[in-house]
Amino acid sequence: MDDTSALDRLAAGKYLLITSYRKNGTSVATPVWVVRDGDALGVWSVTDSWKVKRIRNRADVLVGPCDVRGNPSGDSVPGTAEILDQPATDVYRGLLARKYGLMGRLTLLGSRLRRGRTGTVGIRITLTQA
Repeated sequence: MDDTSALDRLAAGKYLLITSYRKNGTSVATPVWVVRDGDALGVWSVTDSWKVKRIRNRADVLVGPCDVRGNPSGDSVPGTAEILDQPATDVYRGLLARKYGLMGRLTLLGSRLRRGRTGTVGIRITLTQA
């Protein structure tokens, strides 16, 4: 399967399983909402979450489709994650609101009320060659 078809398949899903790595190499998988960002995938997370901390230390990740509980529903592919600045994170908020409708808007509003505008961050994931 080429990167384009994997990208299309992963972006079309409701949830994405991101597997990031602790400093000792142990993998940790987390389900998140996903949107398409051109030739990459976009996700959104709390700024001080462990997932974001792990990605800051080690950018290589595995991504694959999953259900809401994080049960994999397909093969994972390797990628590289990048933590985004606030303007790019704002773009991801808009994409999430558009894709997830009312539930997305309510979740984004609740997050902004609890954490403020800088309490969350976008993560751009570029798929790498398998």
